[in-house]
Amino acid sequence: MSDATPQPQDAGQSSDPLTRDIAEVPAVEVITTVAVHLMSAAAVNLGLSEEGEEHLDLDEARKLITALAGLVTAGATEISSFHAAPLRDGLKSLQLAFREASVVPDEPGTGPGEKFTGPVHG
Repeated sequence: MSDATPQPQDAGQSSDPLTRDIAEVPAVEVITTVAVHLMSAAAVNLGLSEEGEEHLDLDEARKLITALAGLVTAGATEISSFHAAPLRDGLKSLQLAFREASVVPDEPGTGPGEKFTGPVHG
């Protein structure tokens, strides 16, 4: 009969290679990668992908843009202007695209992520 009880591992060691790999990734890379994923998902939900309006969902886009704004705003001081500037530019472009896609645009300062970035004007 075999013992199916897992054996404890030494503290601090992991048999999962992904766990070890992520520990080696610099924070700036993790933050920018997450930001790019949020940007891409928001763009798709704004109808900016090849499929266009097939995936248009402004409610989902609003959530993604707001999360992106929070991440970029909070992370900017941690990742330097060199990395933060393109993220801010991408965020602003998505905020403007959201305003353009909305049938009834939000008041300035109330659009997605604007509680973190301030009002976005074209």
